[in-house]
Amino acid sequence: MRNFIVTIDGKSYSVGVEETGVSADVHPSTPAAAPAPVKSVPAQPAAAPAAKGEKILSPFPGLIKNLYVASGDKVKKDQPVIVLEAMKMDNEITAPCDGVITLNVVKGANVESDAVLAVIG
Repeated sequence: MRNFIVTIDGKSYSVGVEETGVSADVHPSTPAAAPAPVKSVPAQPAAAPAAKGEKILSPFPGLIKNLYVASGDKVKKDQPVIVLEAMKMDNEITAPCDGVITLNVVKGANVESDAVLAVIG
């Protein structure tokens, strides 16, 4: 499954698209198969409101593979909070300070460099 963020009318949605292994070379005489159902991924917030606190930025583009905490959880400095996959490697993103975390991403979302992943206030 590949995940994409689609923006429609200024609102961003995180969607998952299942790869079927079918070639992109389609001939008109070949009957089309019914599309496979697509699992829905919860929408990613379009833009995080300006929050006071310590921001956790993505060090590079990647896929949010796992979330160790939920918004509202108390975290400690250097506690792993997010797993960011890049180039087939899992990278743990840790809390830079103690506080209450607010996540700005969902599992399965693709993020760019310097995207705000979370804020600790």
